[in-house]
Amino acid sequence: MPIQFSCPQCGKQTTVADQYAGQSGPCAGCGKNVTVPFSAAPAYPVAGAAGGGAGTAMIVIGVVLLGGLLVCGGVVALIAIPGVSRVRMSAQRANSQNNLRQLGIAIHNYHDTYQEFPPAVVKDANGKPLYSGLVLLLPFMEQQNIYQQFDQSKAWDDPVNRNASRQMIPAFTNPASTDNRMGHSDYMLVGGPNAILSETGKNTFANILDGTSNTIMAVEVGSGNTLESWAQPVTWDPSKPFNGPDPTMVNVLFGDGSVRALPKTTPLQTLRLISDRQDGQPVNIP
Repeated sequence: MPIQFSCPQCGKQTTVADQYAGQSGPCAGCGKNVTVPFSAAPAYPVAGAAGGGAGTAMIVIGVVLLGGLLVCGGVVALIAIPGVSRVRMSAQRANSQNNLRQLGIAIHNYHDTYQEFPPAVVKDANGKPLYSGLVLLLPFMEQQNIYQQFDQSKAWDDPVNRNASRQMIPAFTNPASTDNRMGHSDYMLVGGPNAILSETGKNTFANILDGTSNTIMAVEVGSGNTLESWAQPVTWDPSKPFNGPDPTMVNVLFGDGSVRALPKTTPLQTLRLISDRQDGQPVNIP
């Protein structure tokens, strides 16, 4: 379950996945270090406290009943566990797809504002990668505060940007991920000279010759490929194995803003084709 907490310094309210319980990081409001609390556990009366005798009796009764269920209903329990797992996986997949939809809306709003798509990676005058295009999308994802903290003339890992780059952004965090690093990203933008989000950032809808519904802009990645920070200037490589935390599917954001779950078995050739906006070879996506 998500954990909601307030910064003790500035009072800013934040919601994060429960996997961050006990971890510390900079507050998105004031920048001061704050520790994510653990989820509150249900309070049960204990022996020695007021009403402790009754509480102990209830616990004993509960243990007896639980034992009976395990002995008499073991088969039911074994059947239910896979069902619970499937429900959790379905909820995580839906949450991840919603994150990608938010990203798609932000990309489209950026295009509406600047009349061009953002670059997947921002570079300096000498061509050195500075930070991810996700930084440019922060104002369109209700993260204006973090955006203002980020010095766009410096690299993502420069001491000036270190605090901002480690901020937790829920839309960049997949609930199924096992990556516990503060500020990491479970999603990558698709880059390259023929990608929608090109290196120059000068593409428009008119440049997507293969069609927005046939070309991808971002993908969900597995924990072994997640970014150290959402600001890290790394893009998805379509020549590498297609992977994600879901055992069978990978969520993908297309140019029209739609999100689809593609099989992990999708051929590399297909991935390369749908990453290219103008190869003239649109493919049928399942």
